[in-house]
Amino acid sequence: MRYYDKLIFELSHPGRTGFSLPASFDASARTNLCSPKKRLAVASSVSDAVPTKLLRESALDLPEVSEVDVVRHYTNLSQMNFGVDTGFYPLGSCTMKYNPKINEEIASHPLFSGLHPLQPAATVKGAQAVIDGLDAALAAITGMKHFTFLPCAGAHGELTGLMLMREYHMARNDAARTKVIVPDSAHGTNPASAAVCGLQIVEVKSGADGLVDVESLKPLLGPDIAGIMMTNPNTLGLFERQIGEIAKLVHDCGGLLYYDGANMNPLLGKVRPGDMGFDIMHLNLHKTFSTPHGGGGPGSGPVGVGERVLPYLREPRTSGFHGNFGVMLRAYAYILMLGKQNVKMAGPLATLSANYIKESLKDCYKLPIPSICKHEFVFDGLINDGACEGKAGATTLDVAKRLLDYGFHAPTIYFPLLFHQALMIEPTETESLETLDEFIAVMKKIAAEAAEDPDILHRAPHNAPIGRPDETAAARNPILKA
Repeated sequence: MRYYDKLIFELSHPGRTGFSLPASFDASARTNLCSPKKRLAVASSVSDAVPTKLLRESALDLPEVSEVDVVRHYTNLSQMNFGVDTGFYPLGSCTMKYNPKINEEIASHPLFSGLHPLQPAATVKGAQAVIDGLDAALAAITGMKHFTFLPCAGAHGELTGLMLMREYHMARNDAARTKVIVPDSAHGTNPASAAVCGLQIVEVKSGADGLVDVESLKPLLGPDIAGIMMTNPNTLGLFERQIGEIAKLVHDCGGLLYYDGANMNPLLGKVRPGDMGFDIMHLNLHKTFSTPHGGGGPGSGPVGVGERVLPYLREPRTSGFHGNFGVMLRAYAYILMLGKQNVKMAGPLATLSANYIKESLKDCYKLPIPSICKHEFVFDGLINDGACEGKAGATTLDVAKRLLDYGFHAPTIYFPLLFHQALMIEPTETESLETLDEFIAVMKKIAAEAAEDPDILHRAPHNAPIGRPDETAAARNPILKA
């Protein structure tokens, strides 16, 4: 058994301790604390104020380990996690870009981290200046008028934006507008957010080119449409070239346009959603503006509005606790560090990286839409998966698991739902050419393995701390403690 495979309880030996108490503490009591029973006795003797019924009757079964064992145990556990600081993380639609460490230093500065949200406004003018500066910067980048920083995640931002959309129509006595149009290529949060907001979802199909089919959109428009939710570029990494016509059609029927900002990264400094005709949008500060959000957080999903919706953006525009202020600090530092000129380089570099990988691998992986992409693209599985004479071929899941053996995090798999073996890759602008070349070489090697002996992929990963678990069983019957 490897050291980091052991539980902390398995490292325990009676009498070991990993701490020392201050000199003012009774020396005999400190010695007695080596024993769990003695610890309980000491605890009881110094807690006479606690009701007897609340006191433990038996010693707490805590592991007895040295400090170095504890440090090694948790350090090894931390190294079992994959993060953008440890390797390439090409997770499509999530923009897992590198977070400059200067951002972390600023966000953790005690003059920021030590603030309390309820302290007098006169004592937090610097924090308010950050919020106002970030508002102005995001408005300039997106073409919106103002932002609210209430939402703490992208989906939270979607719900907030849709509530603004509903309030806009209700204020105009247009209560019949209860439907939202969502493309079939949309992120799953779009229809989910609309449903939570009490709106009905109407799906519009994509054409063979992967873009919204305008002719299919036209019959859906009418007096019951509140608006349309779109991601541009969409989840296939393709720019919706007819966005101007789509905006006119939706506005002419009385609806609004909502922009899902998850894919804003390739547009930084080049194209603004406000100029495309969008009225409401959210941004994922934790994606586009460099706070990698693996593991469920942290996040921030501020919502921006255009002229039509601005009167309905309520004050205050930050929550009672000012939103996720740490993410806002990182985003503002990132924007200021790049500056107006260099922020324009992020999108083109992300686009260049994605097209470089796509063109390098299209002879090994199926490319359903060969168009020039933006920041991400989608393969539809392997061209040669090794299937023959009843032998199962390698799947997209197999490719993802095998990547772990080579030190890369898997891209997004099986999304978007337009393709059966979808493999969505997003390299971001922060990766070097050497990293991209190494990833390309590994993907080609995996493709060769699949063609020659797909069982290698079926059994992957081979080098990870655990093999391939039964994910369905793990979800239905989770073991939450040892």
